[in-house]
Amino acid sequence: MSHNEHDIEAEIVSKGKTAPRITPSHIDDTISAEFWGRASDLFRPHHPALECLTIGVIVLKNGFTLVGTSACASPENFDAEIGQKIALQNAREQIWQLEGYHLRSRLHEETEQ
Repeated sequence: MSHNEHDIEAEIVSKGKTAPRITPSHIDDTISAEFWGRASDLFRPHHPALECLTIGVIVLKNGFTLVGTSACASPENFDAEIGQKIALQNAREQIWQLEGYHLRSRLHEETEQ
């Protein structure tokens, strides 16, 4: 069973968890722009395998970039909309790790003072 980040946030709130944490809205606030494309349209020379690969790029407000990918095994299953969603979600998941690390570092520094 898959849970999206908003479902998990709702569960955290419903359980009364109030300690500092990263939220979906915080992740949204870090994003400046999103780009995506089918690899076969982005790179030359062209290779048939690139037709099954979607690349998503998220640019954060501080200028840092994150890259996510989506690939289908069968070219017949390629769908640009699905590829875009998966590639950008893959990149977005990396923001959670970076922001979680940043928050944990800040909390650690506060306990050291």
